[in-house]
Amino acid sequence: MTATLAKATLGALDVITPRRLSILIYHRVHARPDSLFPHEPDTRSFDQRMRFVARSFNVLSLGEAVHHLAAGTLPPRALAITFDDGYADNAEVALPILRRHGLTATFFVATGFLDGGRMWNDSVIECLRTSTKPALDLEAFGLGRLPLPELSDRRAAIEQLLPRIKYLTLAQREEAVVQLQAITGVAALPADLMMRTDQIRALHSAGMEIGAHTVRHPILASLTLAEAEIEIVEGKRCLEAMVDAPVDVFAYPNGKPGQDYQAEHVKLVEKVGFRGAVTTSRGVAQTGDDLFQLPRYTPWGNALPVWSMRLLAHQRRRDFQLAPPCANGQRSKPA
Repeated sequence: MTATLAKATLGALDVITPRRLSILIYHRVHARPDSLFPHEPDTRSFDQRMRFVARSFNVLSLGEAVHHLAAGTLPPRALAITFDDGYADNAEVALPILRRHGLTATFFVATGFLDGGRMWNDSVIECLRTSTKPALDLEAFGLGRLPLPELSDRRAAIEQLLPRIKYLTLAQREEAVVQLQAITGVAALPADLMMRTDQIRALHSAGMEIGAHTVRHPILASLTLAEAEIEIVEGKRCLEAMVDAPVDVFAYPNGKPGQDYQAEHVKLVEKVGFRGAVTTSRGVAQTGDDLFQLPRYTPWGNALPVWSMRLLAHQRRRDFQLAPPCANGQRSKPA
């Protein structure tokens, strides 16, 4: 019933609006519900959503969508499914579900964390998840003393810590994680959160698209342009060597236009050989939009009817943000 209503709604929108592209953004798909983050998709909810998407939309890889946007041949009800970072559950949980529903997806991989690595934000999360201390002195992070009796307290601490570390330099991020691990008393952190090289190859062999996401997932606007180019080019080169095929779509780390990346990075991504790139600016794309600043959006809500209606309602959103142009060739400043 939900899919039938969706097709009818989208059919009506096809008549009164130009053809548009929705791009979903995911990170993790848990094998079972995560008690710390119950809003994140798990096997059951992701399967429901992908069944709905398969019945309601024309699903394309991002590369295919970019081609159609450039040619003005976007099909009705076009949608792309994307995953950021390179989590192991993308291969272990999401891939079988995608294949079951005959769907393709694009996986943007930060290569520096493959084969046993771990992203800084996951280090923060796992420190707070597994600490046995009843409270933490986080004065070093400007947060004072925080109690941890409930999962909600741990989640609140994580949500306060992440933005305080995100915009540090790469070296400062590492120092912050070491400091936090000492404060929380966590002796060891997991080394199996991210994909292995063989899983990247398995995704590619299954018909999924592999996209680049830099090496170490830095905020590009915090780097020199030369440093940013190394991150972008090396991530692309490493993935192409893994799958023995071109990697020509890109996702900006964190992805907020004008804050996490600038117009100069958009030009750089095009210069080094990508055909398109995605942001985390909310919206839907259509022919004529900047192929190197495509918006993405995933609805919230655990119940499928709520999730699907929000996705449908979002089809008309066109006021998404772009990185401001550089004035007189000068480097633009972060917002």
